[in-house]
Amino acid sequence: MIATKTISNIFKVIDSETETAQKNIALSRLARAITHSQGDFSLILASCNSVYSQQQILKAFKKLYSIEIKELFLPASVPTLYTSVKNAIGANQPPAMMVFGLESVEAINQLILSTNLVRDEFSKQFKFPLVLWVNDEILQKLIWLAPDLKNWAGNTIRFDVAEN
Repeated sequence: MIATKTISNIFKVIDSETETAQKNIALSRLARAITHSQGDFSLILASCNSVYSQQQILKAFKKLYSIEIKELFLPASVPTLYTSVKNAIGANQPPAMMVFGLESVEAINQLILSTNLVRDEFSKQFKFPLVLWVNDEILQKLIWLAPDLKNWAGNTIRFDVAEN
C-alpha cells in the first residue's frame, strides 16, 4: 500500500510539472503571437475551460511580459462582438486586447454568426491583435458556425492540458 501511494504521488508531481511546462509554452506562444501582430489586426484564440484559470493566466502574462493589454469582459446580454470592441477602445487603439466572457453570452450562436458576417471590418478598423478566450464549447461553435472566422485565427493556443 505504501509503494502504491508513493507511485501515485510521483505521478501527481510529474503531471503537475508537465502541466506547468505546457502552460508556460502556451503563455510564450501567446506573447509571441501578440508581439508579432503589434500594429496589425490578428485574431488569436486562447483556449482554457476554466474562467478562474483564464484570470490566473492573465495575471502571469502581465507579470512576465510588458505588453499593454486592454481587457474586455462581455456581459451575458452582449449583442455583437464588433460593436463591443469598438466601444471599448473608443478613439485609442490599444497595443492588444483580450476578450473574456464568451462562454457566458446568452445568444452566443447569434454573436458568432454576426461576428463572422462583419469579420472584414475587424481588419479594416482595428490595428491590434485581438485575443478571444474560448472554452471547448465556444471553440466548437466557431468551427461549426463560423469556419471562416475560426480559420482567420490559425492554430488555437491551448492552456488546458490534454487528458491521456
